[in-house]
Amino acid sequence: MENISLEEYNTFGINAVARYFARFSDQEQLAVLLDSIPGSSPSVQRSPSRPVFILGGGSNILLTGNIDGLVLRNEITGIDLVFEDEKYLYVRVGAGENWHRFVQYCLERDWAGVENLSLIPGSVGAAPMQNIGAYGVELKEVFHELEALDLENGRVRMFTLNDCHFGYRESIFKKEYKGRFIILNVTFRLNRVPVFHTQYGAIREELDKMGVKQLSIRAISQAVIQIRSAKLPDPAKIGNAGSFFKNPTIPNDRFVALQAQFPGIVGYPAQDVTKLAAGWLIEQCGWKGYRRGDAGCHARQALVLVNYGHATGREIYDLSEEILRSVRQKFGVTLEREVNIL
Repeated sequence: MENISLEEYNTFGINAVARYFARFSDQEQLAVLLDSIPGSSPSVQRSPSRPVFILGGGSNILLTGNIDGLVLRNEITGIDLVFEDEKYLYVRVGAGENWHRFVQYCLERDWAGVENLSLIPGSVGAAPMQNIGAYGVELKEVFHELEALDLENGRVRMFTLNDCHFGYRESIFKKEYKGRFIILNVTFRLNRVPVFHTQYGAIREELDKMGVKQLSIRAISQAVIQIRSAKLPDPAKIGNAGSFFKNPTIPNDRFVALQAQFPGIVGYPAQDVTKLAAGWLIEQCGWKGYRRGDAGCHARQALVLVNYGHATGREIYDLSEEILRSVRQKFGVTLEREVNIL
């Protein structure tokens, strides 16, 4: 299909247009689509003049303009238990599966490890790219391996945990291999016996409100869902991509200095660095609840930029630039965007 609006395929609801658009539900369909790129051949599939962009759930992107290339929507599904031993279950999941539906699938079978990652929007294939994380758990803790198609030579390559170079909301697929690989499936190592993570954020408080007397992965999942629903806007009701900025880390001595200047600053000290709460920094600069036209900063969570209706991707990007500058000027801290800019 040609000249297709991507408004319904990104959670910001940005009305950008793809020059070419197609879906694939297996590796064979993908190979046919790549071979059919107009004016292209396998050796030039990644050329700047004819880019290939893979779209999953569209929940972590900001489209700042039209895409003059081929946009492929990954719809590879399937959840299969491929191996199990006394401690772990190894589950292979198609990259096009919805992440939260996969979490629910695990909960129904008492497979532990992803309950803290409930209600995160997006697809399974996007999860390792971003090394998604929430409430004390990161994807890398349950990751085993993945298969991805190399656009440079058409071969499928296996990536282990070490191969992915996971960091805080980072992976090799966002850096050295950005735009080169199409993730086909991800295999997770889940726990037979749960290891509960309730120390982060308001999980314990929420569990108390729920009257939970005995911990379970279902109870933790429900607590996370309730917390996220209360704090974060529903993309189905207001366009957004969740947290727009990463929480920055600074040396501990720098945090002590900032704390002397700003006693209320929120930070989480570790060994040599302290992770700051980006939302607090942004709020202190006066952005929480700010709106200009249809682009704005959410009223309940300053980390979230929103599209109130018909904002363009450029308007939201420009607002993010102003926020970055103001935080840098006030605190001397440089924020990074968590959302991918296209």
